[in-house]
Amino acid sequence: MPWFLRRFLRFLVSLLAIIVIPITWIVNKRRNGTCPPPTNPLLFKSATTLTKMIRNKQLKSEQVVSAYIERCREVNHYLNAIVEPRYEPALRDARLIDKMLEAYTGSTDMLAEMYPLLGLPMTVKESIAVEGMCNDSGTDCDVRNPAKKDAEIVRLARVAGAIPIAVTNTPQLCMNWETYNNVTGITMNPYNLKHTAGGSSGGEAALISAAASIMGVGSDIAGSLRLPPMFTGIFGHKPTPKLLSVEGHIPDSLDPQFEEYFTVGPLTRYAEDLPLLLNVLKQPGSPEIPFDKPIDFQKIKFYYMYGEGSDVTDKIGPDVKKAMDKAKGYIEHTYNVQVEELKIKNIQHMWEISVRVLFKIEHIRNIYTDPERQEFWVSTWPEVLKKLLGVSRHNFTCVAYGPVKKFFDALPSGYYKKLVEMFEEIKTDFQKALSENAVLLFPTFPYPAHVHYKIFYKFLNCGYLTIFNALGLPVTACPIGFTDKGLPVGIQIVAGRYNDYLTVAVAKEFEKAFGGWIPPNTSLETVQKYKNLELGEKDINCNLNIGNA
Repeated sequence: MPWFLRRFLRFLVSLLAIIVIPITWIVNKRRNGTCPPPTNPLLFKSATTLTKMIRNKQLKSEQVVSAYIERCREVNHYLNAIVEPRYEPALRDARLIDKMLEAYTGSTDMLAEMYPLLGLPMTVKESIAVEGMCNDSGTDCDVRNPAKKDAEIVRLARVAGAIPIAVTNTPQLCMNWETYNNVTGITMNPYNLKHTAGGSSGGEAALISAAASIMGVGSDIAGSLRLPPMFTGIFGHKPTPKLLSVEGHIPDSLDPQFEEYFTVGPLTRYAEDLPLLLNVLKQPGSPEIPFDKPIDFQKIKFYYMYGEGSDVTDKIGPDVKKAMDKAKGYIEHTYNVQVEELKIKNIQHMWEISVRVLFKIEHIRNIYTDPERQEFWVSTWPEVLKKLLGVSRHNFTCVAYGPVKKFFDALPSGYYKKLVEMFEEIKTDFQKALSENAVLLFPTFPYPAHVHYKIFYKFLNCGYLTIFNALGLPVTACPIGFTDKGLPVGIQIVAGRYNDYLTVAVAKEFEKAFGGWIPPNTSLETVQKYKNLELGEKDINCNLNIGNA
């Protein structure tokens, strides 16, 4: 990176810190506490277990959907994660499924094949279309513009028997790692309301983490399926590009390269539910991947890296270092497999490469897009001036996108060409290392969830995430444990293209080793007890006296 750009970025970060730190103190002064623990035993069951119980007529879909709607109503007061509920239509859908099951006399195996998500509630990031629901992607609009039809992944989930119960909060046009917009406001972290849930899939992650949703879908062009799960202690999967259809997402792009870097994917509380969802959501005609294939860990090559080596990002802090070392140590001691450090030539340039590559994508829908012709922009500077005067309807990151893109477009093309050459070498080195049976353990972010808005001077740390968007590799975000202050910590598990099943298998193994998702104010023992407990009618209709863990 040129010295002048490095100095400018450091100056910008220092300036933003001076502005943001007092603001964060003021806005967070009155935010206290955590989200209350779940008390309905149904809320501890995995999606895989619940849909099996529904198919076997041990449980009604209406009972499950009602339990999650009740939990949504309980926790959204704390989280502010829901943009628009779909409670009554969801209950009607559930009753129809129950009536169908009452009349069904065929085999449960056939039901499982036809409707693998039968009767399960789900939530959807607002940027992903759900027919009739808000789909403005956090934008303050004169006229509400509900989705005309389901996005392709929502359609596939519904065909498989899933029932959308709400659309969840996202920053405007998904352009932030803090889930805030001028319509719904800011989403809180269930483990500490003063802390961020991350972005841009922060509403989805917060709701799932609080046991108010059993599963959901989000999107990722710069870490949005990985940072929120890291901050909220759940699982997220950024699939290999084009494995899942991105049709029906806002913002979209006219650039054919968009889908090489942008993906949609699942978020879940339990790792065992990732294969269930991925098998359903996979785009017809895409390569066949055995998402739930068991693997022999002694035949897997394991690597680790502590970061992508950039001279503008922060080095990982002690909590993340501890999580990485726990993951490495578990593999080494349990399977007698050496976890080797992966060294990639020129990796220190990957922050700049990934940012430059992502900003090279053309015609992404944004606030400067001509409403009539997406390939053209309206003038940038009037909106910048309005923001400076405090009269813009748009969030800072959306306004800043225009000048920043113009800045990158104006940089010398010769230097960009050199970056692309280095990028091709780096991609080749990663492809060689992450062969058919290889996995990389990598930090998600240098620290656990920070207080709201601090991302504005920590944004350079996006390099830990964007590197894998640029490389087009599948990644599973996996919780590893908690800090001494009770905040979740996780890591990224990376594999070669179309080896998504490897990252999912390792995530399932780490869940078994370290406990995985544990909701706020709840113990691991409580989660394990009620996840595996056989429920009778009395249990389903009772509330647990969990208390603080």
